[in-house]
Amino acid sequence: MSKEKQCSCCRVCKNQEEKKTEHERIDHSGHEELFRKRFYITFFLSIPVLVYSPTIQNWFSFTPPTFPGSEYITFLFATIVFIVGGIPFLKMGYVEARNRQPGMMMLISLAILVAYTYSVFASIFDIGMTLYWELVTLIVIFLLGHWIEMRSVRKASGAIDKLADLMPETVEKITSSGETKKVKLNSIKTGDLVLVRPGQNIPVDGEIVKGSSQVDESMITGESTPISKENGDQVIGGTLNGDGSLRVQVTATGDQTTLAGIMRLVEDAQKTKSKTQALADKAAGWLFYAALSIAFITGILWTLYLGFGIDVIERVVTVLVIACPHALGLAIPLVVAINTTIAAKNGIIIRDRIASEKARDIDIVVFDKTGTLTKGEQTVMEIETTKQITDKEALKIMGSVESDSEHMISQAIRKAAKEKQIDLTDVKDFQALKGKGVYAVYKNTETYVGGRNLLNELEIEPNPQIKSFSEKMGEKGRTVVYLIQNQKTIAAAALADKIREESKDTVEALKIMDKDIAILTGDSKDVAQSVANELGITKIYSEVLPEDKDKKIQELQKQGNSVAMVGDGVNDAPALTRADVGIAIGSGTDIAIESADIILVENNPYDVIRILKLSKKSYRKMQENLVYAAGYNVFALPLAAGILAPIGIILTPAIGAILMSASTVVVAINAQRLRNITL
Repeated sequence: MSKEKQCSCCRVCKNQEEKKTEHERIDHSGHEELFRKRFYITFFLSIPVLVYSPTIQNWFSFTPPTFPGSEYITFLFATIVFIVGGIPFLKMGYVEARNRQPGMMMLISLAILVAYTYSVFASIFDIGMTLYWELVTLIVIFLLGHWIEMRSVRKASGAIDKLADLMPETVEKITSSGETKKVKLNSIKTGDLVLVRPGQNIPVDGEIVKGSSQVDESMITGESTPISKENGDQVIGGTLNGDGSLRVQVTATGDQTTLAGIMRLVEDAQKTKSKTQALADKAAGWLFYAALSIAFITGILWTLYLGFGIDVIERVVTVLVIACPHALGLAIPLVVAINTTIAAKNGIIIRDRIASEKARDIDIVVFDKTGTLTKGEQTVMEIETTKQITDKEALKIMGSVESDSEHMISQAIRKAAKEKQIDLTDVKDFQALKGKGVYAVYKNTETYVGGRNLLNELEIEPNPQIKSFSEKMGEKGRTVVYLIQNQKTIAAAALADKIREESKDTVEALKIMDKDIAILTGDSKDVAQSVANELGITKIYSEVLPEDKDKKIQELQKQGNSVAMVGDGVNDAPALTRADVGIAIGSGTDIAIESADIILVENNPYDVIRILKLSKKSYRKMQENLVYAAGYNVFALPLAAGILAPIGIILTPAIGAILMSASTVVVAINAQRLRNITL
C-alpha cells in the first residue's frame, strides 16, 4: 500500500488506492500537471471577471467597454473558473468531511461554495454586490499554491515493486534427467532443484545440495563480507551468488520466502504509519470551525436584531468568505518550495513534507552500520608481517596474486596497493580456491592468499606473531587474510568496512543537539561494537534481521520517542518506512531509497544534522506565515460579523479583500527570508 504523503489531493487518492491491489499504483506526478493546467486556464479566465467587476473598477477608476450581454461576463467566466478550478477542491473537501478531519480543502470548499452560491443568487435576484472576483482569485491562488507544492514534493511509492524486482522472472530448473530447463519462477515448487550460476541472484529460499560459493547476504543481514556457502547450507532468495555454481533444493517459494516477508513488513509499515496532518491543515481546520461558529452566531444575533433578510445573509457570507484568506494558499507551499530548494542545494532530496516537518522533533536517530556509518566496502585496515618481508612487499605480493579474482576481498587488497602506488607483478597458474582463497605462482614461488579455511586446508598454523595479530583483529570484528609462501604465513592483512570520515562529526553534532543515537545492524556484535566504540555510540542493536529492525523501531516509538532511521539496504526498508522520518543514503539500494522520506544524495551522514536544522527553521517560518496569513482573522472576523456596527463600522467584502491581499504580500516576503539561512 502506498505510503501516505503530503498534499491534500493525495489523501483523496489514498482512498482510491485502497480499492486497488498492492501493485496498482496511482501516478501522483500527474497532480503537478493537473494543477499547472488548471492554474493557467483559470488565471486567464479570471481576467475578464476582474476587469468587469465593479469593485475592481472602483479601485482603479476605469470603465471597461460594454456591449450586449457584457453584464453576464462575470457570471459566465466565474462559473467556468468554479467548475474547472473549484470542483477538484470540493471533491477533496468532501473526503475531509467524510473522514471528519477538516483541513485546507474543507475551508477552501466552504469559501468558494458560499461565494459562488451567494453571487449567483445576487445576480439573479439583484439582492446585493456579487463576490465573483473574490471567488476566482481564491481559486487561482490556491491552484497556484498546490502546483508549487506538487512541483516541490512529488509523491513516490515504489518500494514493494523494487523489492519484487530482486527476484528473477525465470529460473533454471534441473530436471530428473539432469538437464536444465528455463521455467517461470512462479512454476517452481518446494523440493525442486534449481541451478544458480555465478553472479546471479538466488531465486528461492533453499538448501545447497552441490557446489560452493561466496554469497552476498548484506541485503538481509547487513553483513558486508560475503558468506561462504557449501553443501547443506541454507541460501535466501534475492541474495547475490558469488563466483561459484550452486545446485539448490527449494525449501520455500512465493509468500513463504524471506524476501516476501520483508515485502509484507514494508507494506504493513506503509499502511499503519501514523496519519499526521500537516501544519497548514491544522490551521485551516481551526479556521473552519471558527468561521462556522462565528457565522452561526452572526446569523442568530443579526436575525434577532434586524429580522432575517438580505443584510443578515450578507454578514454571514462575508464571515465565511473572509475566513479563507488568499495568503493561506501560499503560506505553506512557498516555504515548502524554498525549503526543498535549499535542501537540494545541500544534497538532500525531500520526498515527504510531513516527515520534513516532523524532523525538528526527533528524539533518537537510529543508524544502520554498513553503507551508512561505514562505506559499505571492505578496506585493508592493518598489515602484520614477519621480519623477512615489509608491509609494502606483502601488499605487492597479495595484490599480484589476487589480480585475477573479482572477490570483494581481492578488490580491497588491489585498491590498497593502488592507493600506495604499488605496481603489481604478473603471476602464473592462477586458481580460485572456492571458499578458501586464491593460489598463484609469484616469481617462481607457490603463493597462497586466503582466510582460516585455507590454513585448515593446507594444515598450516600461523606463527605466534601472526596468530596474535589475527586474534586481536578478530576481537575488533575484522576479517583476516593470510599470505603463505613455502608453507609458512609470512604476513596477514586485516580488512573491515571503513567508517565514513563524516560519521564522527555527525555523532558529536547530534550529542550537542541532545539527540539520542543508536546503531541498528544485522552485522555481528563484535563488528558493531567496534564501530560504536570508535564513534562514541552506546546504544547498539546487532545481529538484527529485517523484521526485528522494524520491531525495534516500533519499540522505540512505544517508549514515546520520535524516531529517525538512517539506512541504505533492503534489510533497512521496513524500518525506514516505519520510522517517523526515514532517511536513505543515496548510494543505497533502490528499495531503501523508495522506502525513505528523505534521501542524502552525497552519502554524507552529516546531512542528517542539516535536515534537523532545516526542519526547525522551516517549521518556524511556516508558523510565522500562518500567523500573517490568517492572523488578521482575529480582527477581520468579528468586524465582518458586525461587532462594531453600533458605531457605524462594518467590514465589507472589499475591505476584507484588501486585508487579504496585504497578508499575501507579507507571506511571500517572509517566505523568501528562509533563503538567508545557513546549514
